[in-house]
Amino acid sequence: MSTTAQLIGADPGWLIIVKAALVFIVCVVLTIMSVWGERRIVARMQQRSGPNRVGKFGLLQALADGVKLALKEDLIPAAADKVVFILAPIISATTCFMSFAVIPITGEVTLFGHKTAMQLTDIPVGVLYVLAIASVGVYGIVLAGWSSGSTYPLLGGLRSSAQVISYEIAMGLSLVAVFIYSGSMSTSDIVAAQGKWWYAVVLFPSFVIYCISMVGETNRAPFDLAEAEGELVGGFHTEYSSLKFALFFLAEYVNIIAVSALATTLFLGGYHALPGLGFTETWLGGWFTLIWFFIKVLFFFFIFVWLRGTLPRLRYDQFMQFGWKVLIPVSILWILVVATLRVLSLQGASRAVVLAFAIGIVIIVMAVNILFENSKTKKKNMPVAQSAKPSFAVPELPIQVSSINVSQKGGDRV
Repeated sequence: MSTTAQLIGADPGWLIIVKAALVFIVCVVLTIMSVWGERRIVARMQQRSGPNRVGKFGLLQALADGVKLALKEDLIPAAADKVVFILAPIISATTCFMSFAVIPITGEVTLFGHKTAMQLTDIPVGVLYVLAIASVGVYGIVLAGWSSGSTYPLLGGLRSSAQVISYEIAMGLSLVAVFIYSGSMSTSDIVAAQGKWWYAVVLFPSFVIYCISMVGETNRAPFDLAEAEGELVGGFHTEYSSLKFALFFLAEYVNIIAVSALATTLFLGGYHALPGLGFTETWLGGWFTLIWFFIKVLFFFFIFVWLRGTLPRLRYDQFMQFGWKVLIPVSILWILVVATLRVLSLQGASRAVVLAFAIGIVIIVMAVNILFENSKTKKKNMPVAQSAKPSFAVPELPIQVSSINVSQKGGDRV
């Protein structure tokens, strides 16, 4: 049986173009359905109806909104850098689609008489390619804020750049454990390595760190600080309208689907079926694996919507502190643990030794956590020193009323 790389390498040029068109169409359709799904789910959480007017169950509402955006007047601010202002949404929209080039969506299938896999290319450093493309995507946001010629969009763009840089470090570190266990950076090899156990189970801390990082990476609530309406009046796309704004909207949802597809590939076995249901992978000539893949992607999308509907937005300093002081140190510590466990297992250490090492690490972490909580409690219980009087003069109120007595009978005030 041919490997995925050999199958894809034998594809003729026209078949690659067909697969690219199919991936593009699926992403656009998923975006339309995601907008509808998010509005319906959040409405359900808030005891509302949600979209229910345009089409059956409001299914065409997102399409109607897209047409409305396209027919709006396209304005460019007088102070804007016009070339960069136009290029910024194009950069954001194109980079999010490029991530799907290395995502294995199905196993071996037959398409127009050719044996292939629904993956455009399989390169040895596929995961690094996805991270690089995600890094380039933030340029669209930064340039949109800078080129608008306005203060608030610029602040939104700068926030986004700092946010993405911070959480991309934690995201990259969370994937190191996956590389160590799979022995490859190729997405198809990582999926094949999860034939027995999904990495969401084996590398659960990495999975949790990645899930938190991907929410921060996509600027979604509660981490949507690049477009915080309260203080930035909409953020980096404040000055955009019509199709340019629609491109940013498209980029946001395709980005959500892209990071969810990467999480599915790296931690949930990719297109493979749930445990015990492996026999379904041969149904429909192998195309049933497409259904398993999108079920997992939609699970992550539901988590995105759930977070938006339940959690308030964090303060920016809390958000950055969590990324730099919690996620990154925990990721580095977890990499050291995983590397040690992997070396012990490869050198033929007994399971008892490996288990004892893992239990020892857990005990150390728990002890450090208890000490930290105790020190926090002691600080909280310490008597608060009286603050020194301010050096500057504080004028007294012109009239100080000590008490106001109200007569029970006449109601006159004394």
